[in-house]
Amino acid sequence: MYDFPKIGTDVIALMVIATVLFIVVPAVLWIVWCVKKKEKFTTILIGAAAFFLFAIVLEKPIQNVLIFPTAMGLKEHAASQFINARPVLWAFLVGFFPGLFEETGRFVAFKTVLKKRKNRETSISYGLGHGGFEVVFILGITYITYISYCLMINSGTFATIVQQVEAVAPDQVDAYLALPAQLASITAGSILIAIWERIFSVMFHTGASVIVFYAAKDKKKLWLYPLAILLHTAMDGILGLTLVNVITLSDIQLEAFVTVIGALLFFGSYSLLYRKDKDRNDVTETKEAA
Repeated sequence: MYDFPKIGTDVIALMVIATVLFIVVPAVLWIVWCVKKKEKFTTILIGAAAFFLFAIVLEKPIQNVLIFPTAMGLKEHAASQFINARPVLWAFLVGFFPGLFEETGRFVAFKTVLKKRKNRETSISYGLGHGGFEVVFILGITYITYISYCLMINSGTFATIVQQVEAVAPDQVDAYLALPAQLASITAGSILIAIWERIFSVMFHTGASVIVFYAAKDKKKLWLYPLAILLHTAMDGILGLTLVNVITLSDIQLEAFVTVIGALLFFGSYSLLYRKDKDRNDVTETKEAA
């Protein structure tokens, strides 16, 4: 019989606060943006839906079958063995899949359901929906799961679950055994780091959405679509290289990297595309008035 130390109420309280932040803050941001800019909330919903469809429903299963078959309950195959034996290729593909699927999701959305919404604010709305929903789906739901595990550990039912896992999937027991210590190690600092990272992740997704919006809007700017794929691949690929120890970065250096890339993409797309679009519209309106 397994006996796990109880998770402190202070840790659980931090998780509850984090869960509220990861769910409520994106929702408040969506509402404030739509009210202030008089944007249609459906654009944000489309951004969220496109992320779910292209990143979760389509990308993850295909990526897992190719690279992580055991995560799908499948056996290792020749392709996965080849990829996993080559760290650089592994990191490239881990970056390429999100880049291809998520940027394609943006492009398809702007070309279809959002085709008639050509005002520049549409790009930001979509980006906030895409990036905000990622926060809710990945971190919000993750922390809800963490809380449920904490409650099971404290009540003693988690030990029963581990015994059941040991009986049907013994290769997964170690992950369950390590979970209580991982949960107990969560601090306010680690949550603040997660919040900081998500802020710039949302900025990255918003900037990428602006880029792809203009690629879909103007045939002369179609090259921005593959550029967005390349930038997304580079971003996630470099993070992948750190996971396989090809590149060694401290936690601070890693967060600094995410911060710089997210800020550069957002402010770069804003200055070079979004703001210039307004300037052109102002010139046109002035000429028409004259």
